[in-house]
Amino acid sequence: MSSARRFDPDRRDRLVDVTIEVIAEHGLAGLTARRIATAADVPLGSVTYHFEGLDDLVRAAFTRHAQRMAELFRAHFAVATDRGSMLDAATDFVLRGHLATQRQWAIAYELYLAALRDPALREVTEDWMRSSRETLQRVLDPELARALDGVMEGLTMHAILTTAPPTREETRTVLARVLQVAP
Repeated sequence: MSSARRFDPDRRDRLVDVTIEVIAEHGLAGLTARRIATAADVPLGSVTYHFEGLDDLVRAAFTRHAQRMAELFRAHFAVATDRGSMLDAATDFVLRGHLATQRQWAIAYELYLAALRDPALREVTEDWMRSSRETLQRVLDPELARALDGVMEGLTMHAILTTAPPTREETRTVLARVLQVAP
């Protein structure tokens, strides 16, 4: 007697979302097709049926994660209408990680490291950076948007990875210098 096939039209999407969670939990080094299939409660063959291979699935997962993080970024900076409000939003972004969770940042940094080693993933990071710069360019010229994006990225990483995060005043002073406004 054969088991009935389960109707699962969202399986591909679920595999992408589960892959994001497995990366958050185990890192890219701990990612396997078997672990993904188990977490998604699907047969192992589903992974290769819906994707050309594990690399294809990883790319889809990182792309989805980057798009979600870009949406958070856009929403966070929607209030910025001039350099002064951009300074406020940028300071909050750095100190509050624009409300992303530790898991979301862990996935982001897994992507960054993977993109260093795998040029195929650089398109994902480039699209994400381009989206961030476009968000900032609603208020800033392209060069200043690129500078602010880079400085915020570095300051955010420092704030997340330290046991003594910078104060609001320290962060605001650095960002004010980049934006060329009074802190």
